[in-house]
Amino acid sequence: MPAEPRQFDVIVLGAGAAGLMCAAVAGQRGRRVAVLEHNGQVGRKILISGGGRCNFTNLHCGPGNFISNNPHFAKSALALYQPRNFLELVERYGIPWHEKTLGQLFCDGSARAIVEMLLAECAAGGVEIVLNARGITVEAGSGGFCVTSSAGEFRAESLVVATGGLSIPKLGATGLGYDLARQFGLKVIEPRPALVPLVLGGDETGWTKLAGVAAEVETWADGADGKALRETRFREKMLVTHRGLSGPAVLQASSYWRPGAALVVDFAPDLSSRSPLLEALLQPDARRDAAALRQALRAVLPHRLADYLAEIGGPQGWSNAALEACERELRRWKFHPVATEGFEKAEVTAGGVDTDELQARTMEARAVPGLYFIGEVVDVTGQLGGFNFQWAWASGVAAGRAC
Repeated sequence: MPAEPRQFDVIVLGAGAAGLMCAAVAGQRGRRVAVLEHNGQVGRKILISGGGRCNFTNLHCGPGNFISNNPHFAKSALALYQPRNFLELVERYGIPWHEKTLGQLFCDGSARAIVEMLLAECAAGGVEIVLNARGITVEAGSGGFCVTSSAGEFRAESLVVATGGLSIPKLGATGLGYDLARQFGLKVIEPRPALVPLVLGGDETGWTKLAGVAAEVETWADGADGKALRETRFREKMLVTHRGLSGPAVLQASSYWRPGAALVVDFAPDLSSRSPLLEALLQPDARRDAAALRQALRAVLPHRLADYLAEIGGPQGWSNAALEACERELRRWKFHPVATEGFEKAEVTAGGVDTDELQARTMEARAVPGLYFIGEVVDVTGQLGGFNFQWAWASGVAAGRAC
């Protein structure tokens, strides 16, 4: 005889950042909560994040740090649970932390401390965590939801989908959350890789011989209509790889880039228009030749990068007008990536469950009472620097207080 279904108030699918936070909040409200995780370990993405130290939030988090078809959707959850709220939890557990740059907060030690903190919070709420729950299927009935898996059958009046996106499949990423959304008639914005290295092709493959070279630049993506998305400028390091471009500046811009559009790079973001990159060559009686150009670029850029730019981006002549045109090109250099490196190298997934289908304050599906979607599976994607974790905490808390 098959075992009788186990009854809970809330079932959470996924034991990642959002799922564990939601389960802890709901459990501490007195709800009977089960978390079903298809991996044999909880929080796998947390453990590898931030080089193993977990960039768990960002002090400067706001709605403008997120991409969504509805840029206003995230405001409610982010306002209800802010970075200081999570930091208070971290400090209550005595986890040492530090601010790295740009408001990014990391553990001094291992990311495992964040996972252990979340597990302790779940334990405080009596949450049951079921690992290796594979082959999950869901059916809705008069009493809520029935979840069948290799770990047994579970029933609850509320179901929270916290299954993540498609990024880093080696950690067990699947499209289950999107499939469930479609099963219940919810629209899904086409998922795509975000915070991901970009691949160069054609004539631009010559750049890959500079693999390993990094420089501080400012990047932004051109819009699909060719207009620069100036509100999405990122000033950080760019790294040339054996396939194309990476580094924080490129990863940031990649979330806004679309196939066919350009990635624009300012190679001298420290210089104002009144202090040109090629100022030395524009002086009266200045030497004007390829060697002088290399010398001017080397004063600002790594030597290999300077020499390559001098080789492929030198002026069409040595007149003032030609030098000024060269300056403009170097300050708005256009790359034309042919692709991203895909979900295998993407830190997060953009797109997901359409926010028009969800209540902003609770994350509950408008058309399906008791069904919630939180975290990366939703069409809310943060920039690099702890923002995606803050969305996981905030959306998890929002659903945990309501489910």
